[in-house]
Amino acid sequence: MKTVFIDCSPKKKLSASGFIMGVTSVFVRGIKKKEKLITIADHERITGEISDADTVVFSMPLYVDGVPSHLLPFLKKMERFCHDHNKDINVYVIANNGFIEGKQNEPLMQVMENFCERSGIKWCGGLGIGGGVMMNVMRILLVVFLGIALLRTLLSGISEGTFFQAWPWVIYGKQILEILVLGCGVIIFDIWLAVCINRKKEYGKHYTRIMLPSFLFIICTDIFFTVISVIQGGIFKGWLSKKEPTL
Repeated sequence: MKTVFIDCSPKKKLSASGFIMGVTSVFVRGIKKKEKLITIADHERITGEISDADTVVFSMPLYVDGVPSHLLPFLKKMERFCHDHNKDINVYVIANNGFIEGKQNEPLMQVMENFCERSGIKWCGGLGIGGGVMMNVMRILLVVFLGIALLRTLLSGISEGTFFQAWPWVIYGKQILEILVLGCGVIIFDIWLAVCINRKKEYGKHYTRIMLPSFLFIICTDIFFTVISVIQGGIFKGWLSKKEPTL
């Protein structure tokens, strides 16, 4: 069995869609190909991988209650390709959004279901995740907490003369468990999706979210986007810069 995973996020790196797709692929058996779709130049390569695939998994963010605009030309190309080659493919979708509720992904799911019907391929359902940005926060925290654990081990080793201290790693283990609790809904539904992919069964449409109260989610995401904006050049980068009109 060959499964093609397509990361449809326009972000070149650190996308929640790519991260969730990577986690899903861990639980899928058989030949696995991961593709990144950003420009038209990617279309030919991806359709070539689809030509002998049994399953295609689209992973994407929700943009304006629909699929990202750069995905639409590829869907048109894939529709023609499936008709011309009489393809029999199972399609699954993983969608995430910046809202807290996973149900917000429903319009996107309807778009992809209609695409499958027009293309003559099998719509097997999808997973809609609310608070997708928190997936990025969680994986960054895992790295930060690991760095802190290593630093604690180093400092305690210098001060106490032994580097084999258990307590920094006990704390790190507790922090990992806390992060897993926040993402437990996503993890459970994601593993279930992978099981359905392996069995070529219909998954249906299921929606979950990060297990974080809404008011805390807003605070965490505001902090995350502020930090990312500062790192990438400043909060007001692009807002006050002069822009040339595009034709």
